[in-house]
This record gives sequence, C-alpha cells and structure tokens, in this order.
Amino acid sequence: MTNQPSCAADPIRVLVTGAAGQIAYSLLYSIAKGDVFGKDQPIILVLLDIPPMLPVLDGVVMELQDCALPLLREVIPTDKVELGFKDLDAAILVGSMPRKEGMERKDLLKANVAIFKTQGAALEKYAKKSVRVLVVGNPANTNCLIASKSAPSIPKENFSCLTRLDHNRARSQVAMRCGVPADAVKNVIIWGNHSSTQYPDVHHAMVNVHGKEVEAYNAVKDDSWLKGDFISTVQLRGAAVIKARKLSSAMSAAKAICDHMRDWWFGTLDGEFMSMGVYAGGNSYGIPEDLIYSFPVHIKNKSWNIHDGLPINDFSRAKMDATAAELVEERDTALSFLSQ
Repeated sequence: MTNQPSCAADPIRVLVTGAAGQIAYSLLYSIAKGDVFGKDQPIILVLLDIPPMLPVLDGVVMELQDCALPLLREVIPTDKVELGFKDLDAAILVGSMPRKEGMERKDLLKANVAIFKTQGAALEKYAKKSVRVLVVGNPANTNCLIASKSAPSIPKENFSCLTRLDHNRARSQVAMRCGVPADAVKNVIIWGNHSSTQYPDVHHAMVNVHGKEVEAYNAVKDDSWLKGDFISTVQLRGAAVIKARKLSSAMSAAKAICDHMRDWWFGTLDGEFMSMGVYAGGNSYGIPEDLIYSFPVHIKNKSWNIHDGLPINDFSRAKMDATAAELVEERDTALSFLSQ
C-alpha cells in the first residue's frame, strides 16, 4: 500500500443483494468503476444472493475481475447475512420476492416482510450505524419501512427507497415533449408510492428553453397531456417495459440507483431537488408520519431534507392523498405480518 498515491482513501464496503439478477448485472460495473462513490474511492463489493444463485454469482465475480478496475479492491460473493452485512457503508437491497402469476398482493407482501425483517435485523447486528440503505426490491416503500423498523438503532434517515427511476422517467417525458435534453428539465417530483398510484408532478418543474428557464406547464403548452397521458405513462412505464422486453427494467433501474446513491453521497445542486422515498416523519405536506413516502429532497453532507413550502393545488392534493392511502394500507398489512 506504500506506493498508493496519498489521496487513496480507505475502501468502503458496499453491499448489493439480488446480486446475480439482471438489475445488479447492469449496476455493478458502474459502482466498481467509480461512477457512484467517486473516482478516488476504493470499493469492496459484497454480493449477496440466495444459495441456488451462487454458481451464477461466481460468473459475475469473474467478469468483475476481468474488468481490471483499479478501484475494485475485493469482491465477496456470499449467501450468508453475517458476512454480507458486516461493517457496511452502503447497502443496496435489490433482491426481493417477485410477484408470480396468480399471486395476491397480500401474499407478495407477506413474503417480502419476512425477507426485509431478516435484512433489517442483519443491518442492526452487523452493519455500521452510519450505513446508508437503499431499498429497490418491490414493494419498495413498505419493504424499506420494514427494514428500518427491524434496525431500530440505525437512524430512520439512513433508509430510503428508489423513486429516482420514476423521477428520471418523468424528466425524460417532459424533455422529449419540449425537444430539449433531459438535463434541461429540473425539479419534477414523484410523490408517494413506487407503484401505479405514484403522482408525477410538474407544477414546480422548470425547463431550460433556448437558455431561458420556463415553467414546465408553459414550456409544454398542453395541460391535458400533463394532467392525463403524461401521468399515466410514468405510472405504468414499468409494465410497458415488461410487455415489450418480457423482462423488467434493468438498465434504467441501475442508472437510477447510481443517480440516487451519488446524490446521497455528494449532494444535490443548489436550487434543485430530487425524488427519494424517505421517512415521512415531520413532513409539512400533511402526509401520515409513519410511512416511507417519496418527496422532493435536497441533500447536503449525506443528509436529506424534504423541500418544504411548495404550494399544492387541489389536483395535486387528491393524488398525493390517494398514494398515501395505498401506503397506509400496505403498511398496516405488513405490520400485521411483522407481529406474527
């Protein structure tokens, strides 16, 4: 190690669960290359999956080795939580029970409560108390809440779920409609659940048109699209991808995970907020407190704050309340399983 440049930091331990799956396959290279935690941050990648997937995981490990990435110090494949969750700096929980044909939503919830109770308990027992946890596996909001409740000594603020994919979808839809690049659109919001009740909101979004910032409604000039097809397109985009590819979103999900974690690590730009599923306690938007709900957030020094004070019209209010109601119902069902 004496020949390392003086800027070489200690490696951080990053866990990815469901590591033999297709989202992870699109994700691991970006993390190992330095796109998420920084170009001078060495990484120890911990890859957790269920025992039947271990042979596949060995192939993933081989490929990561064959990328010859200078920041990747070690890759640890495992099916054991005591190794998987040990001393973590970041945990990206991608693995979950997928919905099978004919499966009731309640059965899906029950299976996932068991998984995320175990993983929350493992975070509590083995991970650093400063660990940052991103839940991707669906139903992501409720899985995240269960994990957090199962790790009471880790701050609630350290848990989040992924709604950045929905955020990126909304941003891209507006950009395409206006004929501008995606980064010319800022401050779209995803409110609520990562489900088809989520509310993609552009009332506070701005679009850079020919160097001038214009409110999204004035840039798009089509209110009926923004209040209709735009919302349903974003809400149902995951299903549309499955219908077309016969597989769920992987490339775009991995990109959203990278965006979410990078912003959590390095902060959001001044004057911009991003969508993150976070603990609703103390929010100023009248959302029930004991939920993981997607809000617009600013991030600084690895801490997020909900962006307060946005005016909410009646149209938005009804949609924000509808997705909250679904989350309350999910939470209550999940908690009944948790106590069994």
